[in-house]
Amino acid sequence: MKTRYLIASAIALTLQAAAITPEAEKNFVETYKKAFETNDEKTLSSFLYTDGASQDTIEFFKMMQSAEAGKKASEIKLEAVSAEEAAKKSKPMEMPDGKMYVMPFLPTHQLVIVIEQNDGSGKSTSTSKLPVAEHKGKIVIPIPVPAK
Repeated sequence: MKTRYLIASAIALTLQAAAITPEAEKNFVETYKKAFETNDEKTLSSFLYTDGASQDTIEFFKMMQSAEAGKKASEIKLEAVSAEEAAKKSKPMEMPDGKMYVMPFLPTHQLVIVIEQNDGSGKSTSTSKLPVAEHKGKIVIPIPVPAK
């Protein structure tokens, strides 16, 4: 029980220490939304933190990031990561290549992108979420790196 308490405390302290200011959050979301809706791949890629990531993983994240780029987003926002989500993201994860990966640093937020479409067959909504953190004064989307 003490271990769980210590882990939860450490996560809470990490989240507090890496707080993203409202001004930085607003600028990030506005810039991301503009790049997303205009399918500006160069700007979208500039948000990715790629240090230590394999080229295949970088390309996978670029593909995921641009899958619906060029469409009008009904909502793009940053949400704080819950303690449960932070604990989950701190563990190694298996990627499609069968290898284990970890986050280079703990995401404190997630970028939520909601796209609503109306066509002849009805209305559909898709939501995607990307991990986000502040690293060295810049808000980035960290890409998982090979676990050691």
